[in-house]
Amino acid sequence: MRLEGIIKSWNDERGFGFIEPTQGGQEVFVHIKAFQGLRERPKVNQRVSFQVEFGPQGKKRALNVELVRVRRTAPAHSRKEGSAQWGTASLFVIPLFAVVLLLGYVLGHPPRWLLWAYFAASATTFLAYAFDKSAAKRGAWRTSEQTLHLLALIGGWPGALIAQQTLRHKSSKSEFRSVFWGTVALNIACFSFLASPYGQSLSSL
Repeated sequence: MRLEGIIKSWNDERGFGFIEPTQGGQEVFVHIKAFQGLRERPKVNQRVSFQVEFGPQGKKRALNVELVRVRRTAPAHSRKEGSAQWGTASLFVIPLFAVVLLLGYVLGHPPRWLLWAYFAASATTFLAYAFDKSAAKRGAWRTSEQTLHLLALIGGWPGALIAQQTLRHKSSKSEFRSVFWGTVALNIACFSFLASPYGQSLSSL
């Protein structure tokens, strides 16, 4: 049975990479020798069709891989439009939250450590995104999406937004972005609770 997917990472120097199946699931290892009728070097984000076999250690690897030719005009426009929408939202969310955060401190409600926690979590999350993008290019071990979402949930989402826009990483994958914005909403809800008088009374117990 043939499957379809996208080349998620590719190490051109070593001639291997990983395919992300369209139907989801674990990424599949692919070697340059597995491609059929190859007229150009494989690249990240190229769509491919392939079959799967299990290697000596029981790990999945692709074989009989073929590049899928697609019309790029409409998808490219769609991706640019989606990225622009997300980018616009990012430009508003971070400054708005910064104003709310500073206003909360003026009123004296949030705990003093909370601001530093956001800075630390955001810096850590930005580095995690940078590491993941670098690993994707090298075909090395990736940072899981669950880890990136967890970092965003505990307060690193401002750093994640900055990384997505400046590094252009995880900025066009709609499923990932939907979960990400859910973590942003949950984190802001928790912050609002901690900043409220009721949250302050509980933290002082």
